[in-house]
Amino acid sequence: MIGHNFSKFDPNEEGKSKFEQLLDIFMQLLSYTNGDVSEALSWMNQLDKEYEMTNQDYGMGDFIEELKDKGYIDDKNQQGEIKITPKTEQGIRKRSLEEIFGKLKKTKQGDHHSFKPGQGDEINPETRPFRFGDMIEQIDFTTSILNAQINHGIESFSMNEDDLAIRETDFKAQTSTVLMIDISHSMILYGEDRITPAKKVAMALSELITTKYPKDTLDIVVFGNDAWTVEIKDLPYLQVGPYHTNTVAGLELAMDILRKRRNPNKQVFMITDGKPTCLKVGKRYYKNSFGLDRKITARCLNLAAQCKKLKVPITTFMIATDPYLQRFVQEFTETNNGKAFFATLDKLGAFIFKDFESGRRKTVY
Repeated sequence: MIGHNFSKFDPNEEGKSKFEQLLDIFMQLLSYTNGDVSEALSWMNQLDKEYEMTNQDYGMGDFIEELKDKGYIDDKNQQGEIKITPKTEQGIRKRSLEEIFGKLKKTKQGDHHSFKPGQGDEINPETRPFRFGDMIEQIDFTTSILNAQINHGIESFSMNEDDLAIRETDFKAQTSTVLMIDISHSMILYGEDRITPAKKVAMALSELITTKYPKDTLDIVVFGNDAWTVEIKDLPYLQVGPYHTNTVAGLELAMDILRKRRNPNKQVFMITDGKPTCLKVGKRYYKNSFGLDRKITARCLNLAAQCKKLKVPITTFMIATDPYLQRFVQEFTETNNGKAFFATLDKLGAFIFKDFESGRRKTVY
């Protein structure tokens, strides 16, 4: 019997080839599998079996061959393993950026950007009348000439001060940012994957800065029992370990990095889901997972105060709702004179990007 087959319309799929549709899913899975191609393709086959993503004309084998031909995966390395290429690493970052900014465009909730216009480097679409003290470089001659024509006519053309229009610019300061990511074991506990959203935010933020703000710097610090930096290209492979949470080590490393940066504007973003539970004393680790330990929290508050003296604000994105942890974060934030967001996973990217963009805008008189 010949009939009609109805399926849900997805405007995002309009005009995409079968390869492009599958590539979107593959890129998403790579974030969850920490860049493991074999595991991602295994999941693709499972999804294909359940949801029939391929057909008789284009199978999963065709998709894999096209991934190789187009340079997304490579199986010709010395180990013989299938690995993603730099092209794919950048593709994941771009998709993370599009995913997060897509969400920002759909909602204005919580968008409270407020800044005054002044002399700067980004043109403001609005114009205003000339005022004493404005510079010649700020005059919008096209609008000024139009004003003169309207006010005095074309035949007896003349221009005076009242005709002049000023186009202002918004100044965006160069900024050095350190993004701290908690990779302690609790980031995957309690049946919730918290590390993948954190990775996506890091990849999107790195793509934004390298493409839109190339003069800015972004350093990524991960912290568990210890703290160390990771390269942007390593972000898809980032995963948690059997670690406690040494927030002190992360803050100390972030401060060391920012001391070397010449930009006058410096900031720290910290994504964490739990309390600080670890401290390195000499060569041994001091640990306490059973509540807030005064010895550990005192060091954290001391570093928050040091950052305040260095004019380095710390913005904490807390993925936890425990009241006693929130009270500690509030005390930490007040000590630093920074900011804190108690963010859900689906809003994490929106919070960070709005805060990043608003922090770059400076008032210039």
